[in-house]
Order: sequence, then structure tokens, then C-alpha cells
Amino acid sequence: MFNKILIANRGEIACRVAATARRMGVRTVAVYSDADASAKHVAACDEAVHIGGSAPKDSYLQWQRILDAAKATGAQAIHPGYGFLSENEAFANACAEAGLVFIGPPASAILAMGLKAESKRLMESAGVPLVPGYHGADQDPHMLQHEADRIGYPVLIKASAGGGGKGMRAVEKAEDFAAALASCKREAINSFGSDAVLVEKYAQRPRHIEIQVFGDTHGNCVYLFERDCSVQRRHQKVLEEAPAPGMTPELRQQMGLAAVAAARAVNYVGAGTVEFIVEQPPEGGMRFYFMEMNTRLQVEHPVTEAITGLDLVEWQLRVASGEPLPLKQEDLRIHGHAIEARICAETPDNQFLPATGRLDVYRLPASIEFLPPLPLGEVRGAGSPAAPQPVRVDSGVREGDAISPFYDSMVAKLIVHGRTRAEALAKMDAALAQTRIVGLSTNVQFLRHVVASPSFAQANLDTALIPREAGVLFHQDKVGLNLAVAAAVAQTLLAERASEGKDPFSRRDGWRPFGLTVRRFDFEYLGEPVQASLTYLHDGALQLAFGEASGLLAFDALPADNGTLMDLRFLGQRQTVQTWQRDEIVHIFCDLGATQITELDALAHAGEAAADVGRLTAPMPGKVVSFAVQAGDVVKKGQPLAVMEAMKMEHTIAAPADGTVAELLYAPGDQVAEGAELLKIQTA
Repeated sequence: MFNKILIANRGEIACRVAATARRMGVRTVAVYSDADASAKHVAACDEAVHIGGSAPKDSYLQWQRILDAAKATGAQAIHPGYGFLSENEAFANACAEAGLVFIGPPASAILAMGLKAESKRLMESAGVPLVPGYHGADQDPHMLQHEADRIGYPVLIKASAGGGGKGMRAVEKAEDFAAALASCKREAINSFGSDAVLVEKYAQRPRHIEIQVFGDTHGNCVYLFERDCSVQRRHQKVLEEAPAPGMTPELRQQMGLAAVAAARAVNYVGAGTVEFIVEQPPEGGMRFYFMEMNTRLQVEHPVTEAITGLDLVEWQLRVASGEPLPLKQEDLRIHGHAIEARICAETPDNQFLPATGRLDVYRLPASIEFLPPLPLGEVRGAGSPAAPQPVRVDSGVREGDAISPFYDSMVAKLIVHGRTRAEALAKMDAALAQTRIVGLSTNVQFLRHVVASPSFAQANLDTALIPREAGVLFHQDKVGLNLAVAAAVAQTLLAERASEGKDPFSRRDGWRPFGLTVRRFDFEYLGEPVQASLTYLHDGALQLAFGEASGLLAFDALPADNGTLMDLRFLGQRQTVQTWQRDEIVHIFCDLGATQITELDALAHAGEAAADVGRLTAPMPGKVVSFAVQAGDVVKKGQPLAVMEAMKMEHTIAAPADGTVAELLYAPGDQVAEGAELLKIQTA
């Protein structure tokens, strides 16, 4: 076994690898960029080496600097994590030439499976069923359009060297193909250094099911069952679970053996994932087609660890050091059900636009960072299912850290395990309900809506689940106006009580010798103004009224290490509510969900003018990729105007209203800050 390894990655996967290495007595070396100088993964390792600027191309993709850091610190091996250099065969070769072990497959396997087109030709020769499509080397746009027309719409354009949903577009009709192809190629070359694509038939209502495989240098190869990753947005996974609902033992074995055959075809060593598209035809049954192989550890590997009781990173280290696989196929068992939710900094109700900012409040459910492996006998045993495991959190950030535009938007992963899928679903909703994040927008409430949606709850899964369930997933505020206003008023009163001294004249309880004290509160909730009045009654009770709502408001402060925690009663509702206030915004959390309400200070906003509808600003920091218009062009509301790139993805900026383009204020390639005005539109 190695004495010391370098982890050539950042964030939660670097922390995850470090946790297993620490348990095994292996020392670790972190690498970090300018932006990550104080990052959690740096603190998680025994040593750390600075390797360059904040952008990945200036640091985490600079593999010569990483090799130099490994040699300088005496590391014997390099774990690449996922993303960045994890599937770069040149880096794997460079490690070998430098006398370092690459904790991953041989470079030849990465090369064979790294290019989607090549891997599909390899699988075709091996007899693995493929989705109809074009996987050739000719990349002429007219020829690709012709192939798409031949295959029949809808089609899927995919970056040949890609992964993680980048460089991928679904095209519904022929007239949209050229623009989608150009966007795919731009995103692909920025993310992977190659703009080659393939075109495939876009399967209707497919499921995305993948098989975890593991090989060693002694010729052994096993599959560690399947994961269902069908719930996706922008072709990126949102929720993953294992085992796949509805999977029969026969189909599991067929897909597992096909995955092992794919791995053996390239002499695979280490952890890998063979991904399949699974269709459920009207006549019944399931058909599966090879999609691609990811030659690395996957983001969603914790659900496989949860149902098998194994530590896949430990397996990686043991196999890379020359040991055989710890178990044979007949030794492996499935215990219970596991679900993983990816918490991301984004705004689901605004087309999942990535968010940046500081984690002012970052509170997760009572959890552990890693689930240690079960005793070997328990894994092998055929007795009762393993007991449910605690909630697991894999995260690379801490409270006070910033989510920057340089890297992926993922904040954390919540992993739950239960004896049954229903038990795991309940645990996931409870874990999400206990999650408190303030400072930037996240998808936590959206994830709760997905988990509770009829399709997901009933395991009616396919990659179109999110658009199909849009009516119950988006723009849903489960807390409601009544509770939001009551919580905001109660928080203000609790803060006032906390500031009172012993002097009776410092009390702010509304007492007066005659008449009643009435206070006015001005709020903004979901974009609408709300005026509330609070009346201090003679018996000490509080009467809260706004709109058509009116009732007694009662609350009691509860002990809390941060924020305001209260038992709140209003209009027949009783909830334990926790709030944090940042400037004028009150962030509200309870079992029903989370929301926010703005408590307006009339004096602070005096004299402010309405926003200028003729301005178009950058919704996040990033780079201007292109403009689709010129000064003088007449545009319609919703028309694409510009394309920005941020957090490794492209985002289209559309016209907010009809008008005429007055001026472009930046050029393609320019870096812009959040809120920067990109262009001006003159409206009627």
C-alpha cells in the first residue's frame, strides 16, 4: 500500500478521497488554486501545494505542475477524482513516465472509452447493443445535419470527448440543428479541448441506468450492481438511487455481464461506470443500449457504497497498489435502498441559472462525512438486510466559504439509506427539510418537490421527469404568505425583546396608558407588496392583519446556536420556524419548506426610481461568448440576444421586451461581473 498520495482535484471528491486515505493510514497531498487557498480540501489533507490561478486551465488542468508537486512532496501515486484530468490519457501516461501510479485505468482504456464515437464502434464490434446514430470522424456541419435528418428527429448531439452534460443538446426539429451544433461545439472545445460530436436518436422516455464495474491487474472484473440516474436537468444528474426501481434479477445480470464484457474489452483496471439507455416498450419488458463508459469514479458512487457496504475509494487504492479485488462476484449483495441528492448553487425557477456567493449560513442535517465499510462477513452474508445507515454528507465547503464562478456549482451531496425505497424517500425529505443555506440560491426546495412528486415517489422514472412534472416542481412556495409574514414580524419582535434592558422605559411591548398601539410593516413577498398591521391588545396579545388575513400572533423563542428559532402560532397553524435576516431579507425555514420575505425600510428606499427596462445585465459572473444581434436590430421579447459561459456551461440571454438594440457594451471573449450591463435595448 502507498505511504502518500496526491489528490489532483478539489472540493467534495478531494475531501472524500482524503477521508478514506486517512482511515487507511495513507498520507495525502492537496493541490489548490488561488481561489481555493483556504478551501476545505486543503485543510483535509496532510500537505498542500499551490499550483496556479483560479481558472482550471491555470491550475487543476496544469498537469506538469501537479506532477512536480507529487515528486516534490514524495507522493507515490496520484488520485485524479472526477472531472479535470481524471479521463485524460496523456496525464495518465505522464504519471507513468514520471514513476507515479495513476489511481485509475490504464491510459489505453481511457483513450478507447474516452471518445464516445470510438467506444461505440468498439462496443458494436463486441456485440453490445447501441442506440442508432452517427459516430464517424467526418465533422462537416452539413454532413452532420444530413445524418440527423437520416436518423430522424428528435436527435441528441453529444461531445465525443465529453461528459457531465456539457456539449450536449437535444434537437426537436431540423431547423434548430445548426444553432444547437454550434453551441455544442463551443462548449465541447472549452470543456474538453475537442469539438468533435456524435449524433444519436433521442430515445423517447428513456431511463438512464449505469453499472458500477471494478477490475484489477490480476484479470478479475466484477459489477457492483446498478444505479438509476434518470432524474436530470440540462443532461446533468439531480437525484441518483440504487438499486434501480423495477429492475429484475435477470435484467440486472444481463446488464452487469454486458458491463463487465465492455470493461474486459479494454483491459480495464480500477473503478468505472458503464452507462446504458433503458427503454420500456409498450409491449412490456426493458431494452438496454450502451451509451458510454466513464473511466473514473462517479459523483454518485456513494449510493453503491451504501447498498453494498463497501468503500470504493479503498478498492481503488488497493487495486492501484497491485492487490486483487477484495471480493468475487458471488460474494456481492444488495442491502436496502439508497438515494443521493445533489445540492447545487442555482435557481431552478430561472432555468437552473448557476448562483455564486458566500455561504453565510450552511447547516446540514445531523450526519457523518463517510460511511465506513461493513464487516466483510456482513457483506457476504445472505441474512437480513443491513441496518439503515445514518445520513451521509459529502461536501467540499464550510460555512463562510464562497461559491465562485470558476468551478462546478455543486455544494454538497446528501446520501440516505433505508431498508426499502419508501424508507429512503422519507429519510431524504427529512434530511432536505433540515438543510439551511443562506447567502445564495440553491435547489434544496426543488429537490424536496422532486422527491415528493408523483412520478418520483411512484418510481415512474425517465429522463423527462422534470419537464413532465414541471407543474409541481417549479414556482412552488409551500410555506405561504401567512406563515412568512407571521415569521418575519415575530423575528423582529424577538430581536427587540433581546435588546431590552432592565430600564422599564427600554421595553418595546407596545404598552400605553390609553388607546392601542398599532405598528405598520411593509414587506415584499414573491414580487408583490404586502402591508401588515400589528395591534398590541390590552391583555398583552398581538393581533396581526394583512390583506384578508387577521388573527392572534403568538410565539416563543427556542434555544438556537444561530439564527432565530421559535414556536410560531398564527391562523390555526403551528410550526417550529427558524429564521435568519440578511439586510432586509428574512430567510425562513420550517418543515413545510423554505422561503424568504423582504422587510422594507421605507426611508432607505425613498427616492428610488423604477428599474430601467431597457437594460440587460449579466445574471452571473462569466465570459461573453457571442452576440446574436447588432446595434439597430429590432428584437422581440424572448429572442436570444447573447450567450454567456459560466460554471462550465453556456447560458442564453433573452430579450425581456420588444425593442431595438441601441448599443452592445462588450465584445465576445470579455469577462464580465454579475450585474454588468451587456447591451442596451430601446423600448417603445
